[in-house]
Amino acid sequence: MQLSQKQNEYILNATHRWNIKSGAVRSGKSYVDTAFVILSRIRERSGLPGLNTILGVSKESIERNVLQPMREVYTEELIGTINSRNVAQICGEEVYCLGAEKISQVAKIQGSSIKYAYGDEVAKWNKEVFQMLKSRLDKPYSCFDGSCNPEHPTHWLKEFLDNAELDIYLQKYTIFDNPFLPEAFVEQLCKEYEGTIYYDRLILGLWKRADGAIYKRFADNPDAFRCEIVDEFSSDPEYQQFRKEDITSIEIGLDFGGNQSGHSFVARGYTDDYRNVIALKSRRIMAKDENEDIDSNMLNKMFCDFVGEVIQKYAVIRKRGEYVQYCNVETVYYDNAETVLGNSIRNAVEKEYPWISVRKARKAAINDRIRCTVKLMGAGRFFITEDCESLQTAFSDAVWNKDVIGKDERLDDGSTDIDSLDAFEYTIERDMKYLIEEVEDV
Repeated sequence: MQLSQKQNEYILNATHRWNIKSGAVRSGKSYVDTAFVILSRIRERSGLPGLNTILGVSKESIERNVLQPMREVYTEELIGTINSRNVAQICGEEVYCLGAEKISQVAKIQGSSIKYAYGDEVAKWNKEVFQMLKSRLDKPYSCFDGSCNPEHPTHWLKEFLDNAELDIYLQKYTIFDNPFLPEAFVEQLCKEYEGTIYYDRLILGLWKRADGAIYKRFADNPDAFRCEIVDEFSSDPEYQQFRKEDITSIEIGLDFGGNQSGHSFVARGYTDDYRNVIALKSRRIMAKDENEDIDSNMLNKMFCDFVGEVIQKYAVIRKRGEYVQYCNVETVYYDNAETVLGNSIRNAVEKEYPWISVRKARKAAINDRIRCTVKLMGAGRFFITEDCESLQTAFSDAVWNKDVIGKDERLDDGSTDIDSLDAFEYTIERDMKYLIEEVEDV
């Protein structure tokens, strides 16, 4: 087992009640825990009163980030799976494995004494879970190991870590502290986050506030992301070109606006098995047009016309006998907060385009959607056509809300086009884990 200098320093110095590693992704914070620390702590306390616990955002993330990496070192004979009692056997010891995103998830250990706790992705926990944990580490030999990626500087965990009166060993990591990462990978990851808040947090490991343009790379040079969809490649193209037949999937997002915002339609295509993401066409319609409300019938017609325009320009059309098949136009995802309008759209689309599935958007966490898009832009895997004027403006104008303290929030006060961003994100949110190829440890 080969460890970096930082990892060896942690083993030597993590002798406190609270031992926490904070910093960049892929910096080796979790590896030293799964390869050595967790098992060592559990064995040291074998036979002593109290519970062993592993807490993470969810049981699934504990399995993925903690238990599976431990099995790769110690085999499945020593590292078990989580059973129906939320317990995994680790070297013959019972270890409670519980999600810490909600206080209700850890009710089973409330009132119990904890001799050892390991925390995965601690900054994403519910604050009340962490508060409860502090009172449960009540043995003289009780201790905690954990790791996290930084968030904003007023985060509750940052305030805890900055308390000089507490028995805390804090070790800080940048991505450059991991000597085992390929140089090309580090360069690519830095490029993907360059110019964004994610570079400060996930590359340099800093607790920095989100401020300024969200998609700075795009806002600085939208033409760098421009592409053309063609039937055949030209010899001297002005922009990146993709053949229409190489678009493997077209899906359309629809966000409904209120009186002060707009209805937004965005069509998105994939190429090369999720490799490239192409914004094909966008349209924004203000909810009031010349003081006349747009009713559901008008909206249905406008949207179906938009779908038809996407099909006409970007769909691959093949004839199978007497039937015409638009083989790469698949799904419409609509804002699930507007059930009545959504049902009306579904009926209209299914009547005119019966092969297209109309579904509610999942509406994943906004910041997860933002981070995915930022990575795609930074990796040179996001493109946009000339038919996306409204979406281009939305990306260029999007900023963080500087007046919100304590969390990262996209500004949504009517001054920018959040609706088009939402509509685009509805088309990629179900595929984010495939779109982001790298598996980033914490």
